[in-house]
Amino acid sequence: MNLLESIIEANRNFIKPDAFPPLKKNPSRQLAIFTCMDTRLVDFLEPAMGLKRGEAKVIKNAGNTIVDPMGGAVIRSLVAGIFMLGVEEVIVIGHRDCGMAEVDADSVKRDMIKRGISPDIIDIHVPDLKQWLGIFSHPVENVGRVVKIIRHNPLIPQDVPVHGLLFCPDDGSLEIIVNGYTRESYLSNFESGKEKI
Repeated sequence: MNLLESIIEANRNFIKPDAFPPLKKNPSRQLAIFTCMDTRLVDFLEPAMGLKRGEAKVIKNAGNTIVDPMGGAVIRSLVAGIFMLGVEEVIVIGHRDCGMAEVDADSVKRDMIKRGISPDIIDIHVPDLKQWLGIFSHPVENVGRVVKIIRHNPLIPQDVPVHGLLFCPDDGSLEIIVNGYTRESYLSNFESGKEKI
């Protein structure tokens, strides 16, 4: 049995008539979360936040980064959430031990070429592979940067609080990096070297 077949079989076993009542498309807690696609967060992050199915819109990508502050999928999804689905608050959640803080763009390019991607195609479409991948040096700095990008985006209303949190994929704990209500930031302590994360 291959992977796809095993997924379809699991799905058949999962389906139970009337077990899942229909939910509204709008998040019942008026919340959008932008986080990383790391597999350690699946079935862990939302319960650690006290969230259930139907309560929040969840947007994910590699490293919870924004590489296109105006036209990218993250901003588009947030705008749709705010103006079409009743989202009233946004939380950016990075996590400890994020793989995107350790990626070497040159190594990725070599691997792409080994798998048959033309170097010319890479150079034409993503001349700055490091920027395109959204590689960063530290998850705390990345959370602060992404909160700032969202907060200053002209398509995001100023009355929408944008928070920044750091999640631990080992024990499920959360730390506030940016409080969107007061715009108070933990980053100043981090950047000055007073705090080690």
